[in-house]
Amino acid sequence: MDTSDSSTGTEPQQNPAPAPERRGGWRRWAMDTRPLRIPAYRRLWSSTIVTAVGSQLTAVAVPKQIFDITGSSAWVGAASLAGLVPLVVFALWGGAVADTMDRRKLLLITNCGIAVTSVLFWLQAVAGLDSVGVLMVLLALQQAFWGLNAPARNASIARLVPEGELAAANALGSTVMQTGQVVGPLLAGVLIPVIGLPELYLVDALALCVTVWAVHRLPALPPLGGKAERRAGVREIAEGFRYIARHKVLLLSFLADIVAMVLGMPRALFPQLAAETYAPYGEGLALGLLFAAIPIGAVAGGLFSGTFSRARRHGWMVIGAVVAWGLAIAGFGLSRNLWLAVVFLALAGVADMVSMVFRGAILLSAATDEMRGRMQGVFTVVVAGGPRLADVLHGSAGSAFGPGAAVAGGGLLVVVVMLALACAMPALRRYRV
Repeated sequence: MDTSDSSTGTEPQQNPAPAPERRGGWRRWAMDTRPLRIPAYRRLWSSTIVTAVGSQLTAVAVPKQIFDITGSSAWVGAASLAGLVPLVVFALWGGAVADTMDRRKLLLITNCGIAVTSVLFWLQAVAGLDSVGVLMVLLALQQAFWGLNAPARNASIARLVPEGELAAANALGSTVMQTGQVVGPLLAGVLIPVIGLPELYLVDALALCVTVWAVHRLPALPPLGGKAERRAGVREIAEGFRYIARHKVLLLSFLADIVAMVLGMPRALFPQLAAETYAPYGEGLALGLLFAAIPIGAVAGGLFSGTFSRARRHGWMVIGAVVAWGLAIAGFGLSRNLWLAVVFLALAGVADMVSMVFRGAILLSAATDEMRGRMQGVFTVVVAGGPRLADVLHGSAGSAFGPGAAVAGGGLLVVVVMLALACAMPALRRYRV
C-alpha cells in the first residue's frame, strides 16, 4: 500500500516520471489513464467526477426555481449575470491566493464553502421563501467560492503528475467535466419529478462531502521555495497579466480560446435554429440534440484521446484544434439536415476537447509554479466569459443576418483569425514539450 500521499505533506512535490509505456493496437487510441496510477491525482480526479455531476444539478435547479417563481426568462438571464461577476472577480483573486498558500488548504476551504451554499439553497427551498433576491445572493456566493476553487484545483495537477503526463491528466479531467454536462442535466430532469426541487440541492450538498474527503486526503501543496509569505492583492494579480504579456505562448493559448469561443460558439442561436431551420424534425428534439452534441463529441474525443495526448508539439495541436472547430461550426451553419448538423457539432466537440487538453497542458508546463494559480485564474475567467460574450455577439448577428449565416460566418472567421495569429506570432507554433 502506498502511504506517501497522506495529508502530512511528506510526499515529494513532483512525482518522478514513470518508465514509458508501449501501447499497441486499439489501446494506443484509448484514453491514456497513466495519471490515475498516482494516488493523489486519482483522488483529485475522483472528486472531480462528483463535482461535475453535482454542480450540474444545482445549475438546473436554480434557473428552474427562478422561472417557477417569476415565469420570466429575463430573470433567469439576470441570475446568470449575477453569478458571472463574482466568478470573474474571485477567479482572478483566487489565482493569486493559490500562489501564496497551501493549495490543498484552499481547496478544503472553498469546497466546504460550496457545500454550505448548497445546504443554504436547500433550506430556502424547503422553507418556501420564493425569493429571487435570496437565490441570486446564494448563486453569487456559490460562484465566488467556485472562482476561488478552480485555479487552485487546476494548478495542483502539475504538482501531482509528471510533465509528460499533463496532457493525459487534462484529457481525463476534461472528459469528466464534459460528461457531467451531459449526465447532470439528464439526471436532474429525472430526479425533479421524483424527489422534488429542494432535495436536488441536498443531493448536491451531500455529494460535495465526498469531494471534501478526497481533497483532505491530498498531500500538502505549499508554495515552492519557501515563498508562502507573498501577498495576494491587486499588485499580484496585475503581475500575473504582465507575466502573460511577457510569455507569448501563454498569451496565445488564451487568445486561441477567446477566438474559438467568442467568434464560434453558436449556442445562443440554438433555439431559433430548432424552431425555424430544424422545425420539421420536431422543435424539442432538435433543441435537445443541438445542446447535447458538442459535449457528447467532447466526451468521445476524451475517450479516444490516447494518441493525441502523447503529442509533443502542443502549440500545433492547439492551432489545428481551433481551425478544426471553426470549420466544423461553419459546416453546422450551412447544414439544413438536423442529423448532419449534429455530426458537425459533435466534430466541433472533439476539436474543443483537443484544444482544452493542450491549452491546459501549456498553461501548466510553460508557467512556473509560483504563477500557475494566477494563470488558472485567468483561464477560468476566459472559459466562463467567452461563451457569454458569444451569446451576445451571435444573438445580434443572428438577428441581423439570419442564424445560419451568422453561425457559418463565425466559424470561418475563427479559421481566418487563428491562422493569422499563428502566422504573425510564431511562439505557439514553436512550442513543444
